[in-house]
Amino acid sequence: MARGWESKSVEMQIEERSNSTVPACNTPEDAAQRRKLELLELSRRRLVHEIEAASDPRLRALKQKALDHIEQAIRSAR
Repeated sequence: MARGWESKSVEMQIEERSNSTVPACNTPEDAAQRRKLELLELSRRRLVHEIEAASDPRLRALKQKALDHIEQAIRSAR
C-alpha cells in the first residue's frame, strides 16, 4: 500500500511539473535572469516577514527602505 501511494505521489509531481507554466530557458542568460528574479522575490518575502515582526519603528523603517529597493529591482528585472 505504501509503495502504491508513493508512486502516485511521484506521478502527480511529474504531471504538475509537465503542466507548469514556467517558460523554458533558451539561453544561459535567460536562466540567469530568471534566477535573479527568483532571488529578488525571496528577499522580498523575507523582508515583508521581518517588517511584520519588527517592533522597533526605526528598524521597520529601515527594512521598508530595503523592501522598496528590492521591489524596484524586481520591476526593472521584468
